[in-house]
Amino acid sequence: MRFPHSICLLIALAAPVFAQNPKPVADRLAAQNALFEEQYETDLRNFPERATAFGDYRYNDKLADLSLAAIRQRHQTDEDFLARLQAIPTTGFSEQDQLSHDLLVRVLQQRITDYGFKEFEMPINQQNGIHTGLADLPLSVPFDSVKHYEDYISRLHQIPRVLSQTTEILRAGMKDNLMPVRFLIEKLPVQCEGIIEADPFLIPTKKFPSEISPEEQKRLTRQITEAVNSDVLPAYKSFAAFLRAEYAPRGRTTLAVTSLPDGKRRYENNIFARTTTHMAPDEIHQLGLREIERIQAEMTVIAKKQGFADLAAFRAALKTDPKYIPTSSDQILEDFRRYIAQMQPKLPELFTLLPKSPVTVEAIPAFQSAAATHYVTGTPDGKRPGRVVVATSNFASRSLIDDEAIAYHEGIPGHHMQLSVQQQLTGLPKFRLHGLGFNAYIEGWALYAEELGKEVGFYQDPVSDYGRLSSELFRAVRLVVDTGIHSKGWSRDQVVDFMRKSGAVDEPTVQSETDRYIAWPAQALSYKLGQLKIRELRSRAQKELGPKFDIRAFHDEMLSGGTLPLDLLEARTDRWIAAQK
Repeated sequence: MRFPHSICLLIALAAPVFAQNPKPVADRLAAQNALFEEQYETDLRNFPERATAFGDYRYNDKLADLSLAAIRQRHQTDEDFLARLQAIPTTGFSEQDQLSHDLLVRVLQQRITDYGFKEFEMPINQQNGIHTGLADLPLSVPFDSVKHYEDYISRLHQIPRVLSQTTEILRAGMKDNLMPVRFLIEKLPVQCEGIIEADPFLIPTKKFPSEISPEEQKRLTRQITEAVNSDVLPAYKSFAAFLRAEYAPRGRTTLAVTSLPDGKRRYENNIFARTTTHMAPDEIHQLGLREIERIQAEMTVIAKKQGFADLAAFRAALKTDPKYIPTSSDQILEDFRRYIAQMQPKLPELFTLLPKSPVTVEAIPAFQSAAATHYVTGTPDGKRPGRVVVATSNFASRSLIDDEAIAYHEGIPGHHMQLSVQQQLTGLPKFRLHGLGFNAYIEGWALYAEELGKEVGFYQDPVSDYGRLSSELFRAVRLVVDTGIHSKGWSRDQVVDFMRKSGAVDEPTVQSETDRYIAWPAQALSYKLGQLKIRELRSRAQKELGPKFDIRAFHDEMLSGGTLPLDLLEARTDRWIAAQK
């Protein structure tokens, strides 16, 4: 059928009007929420270990498919989700729904960018990787029933497949010249051998729930032992042999990540991914130097109040003071437990949102001694507590001085507080109840939380308060040395010398942290940049609200949106400040 020219012209003119009138808000919001749910469920299927960590045990008998084909498919899935999400107009959405939209866009965009740099081809280092992650399974999965034990056995049988797939990924990295630093990956086969020797995979056979009958205990013990001996340990031996004979010899000899293909842009992407800022490396470097000067001035005040001529004399005395030198690994652990316990009853002075999940303290296993003290999330139902996992190896060379600050950082009101509260939030899409990888928020909050102990009357020992400043100084030093390594070409000796002269940490930490910054570009920048942003937002709120400012309400606002990039956190906080006036 042919239409008159005038009617065709009217239809043509009207078409943009139709396009500019999207579906009703309720329909678009329903479509967005359905997409959020679909994307979240897809991630859980693709990463069964993550589902277990979240307390969702539907995939508890599976380990992720790490084949190159699966990685390519997941990338395509990310691109598809991003296109579908960006096709939903957000006009008329509430602030919270708009924030959820923007947040998932950022998550997917970062995954896609990382894929473009082939970051997945360097999935393992001396700090963490599939080898240590699998060895932590006995401590990070449930063992409440026969079914849970059978799920664990199923996963043990899959370990050869996962390590073989990781080998395939590492070979791809070798082909593309995407290699970690050689002297660091030479540590990996030694770590694998330490895991084989420790054999943590048998831990679940040492103690069973009373509900499991003796007969079933014998059967499960036999099956776990057979799986470990026939599948797990041989797979670890093969993986260690590959790392030693083929992978490590091909490691790069230049420390800077900028020596890799597209190195300058790669480091810039690392900075944005970890800090959610577009600060230039030199800008970060100079900020670090200024922060070091500021913090050391505060430390000098403490030193002089303690009767010392200067900071250097105070530090020298502390190094030999037996009061602050651990006599055992257990003493370090008890320090952490004591500080976390004393903070617990003080939380209502700082928050109304409180964590419901318990937290425990344990030592880092010997086979993972290169790792730093860290936190592992528990499940939302509290059945598996959050875990503060503490570096205690070579204890006589460590110091107790900063234990109080780090206990608050990793436990409460730091990581355990923030991540447990996030799991409890209601009215948000499920994907917003978990970490999302925005390190500047997560680590910035934990560093900010260290100082909160002072606001509720702790750090009574001036040396412990000095330890708090040492902890902050340590994070300022990171801004200098990370950019020094990856942007200014610093050698390892330069980094070690700078860290020693700063006096921020003990010698074992100087060594392990130097290697951490080499292996994990820009991750260590997130702490100080995030802390400074949260401090800035607090100062802004106090200035603009005056007597209306309530520290508990501010902290609740910081936590109630979940993990956010710093720019989205700032915009959200500004809206909150305006609403309080």
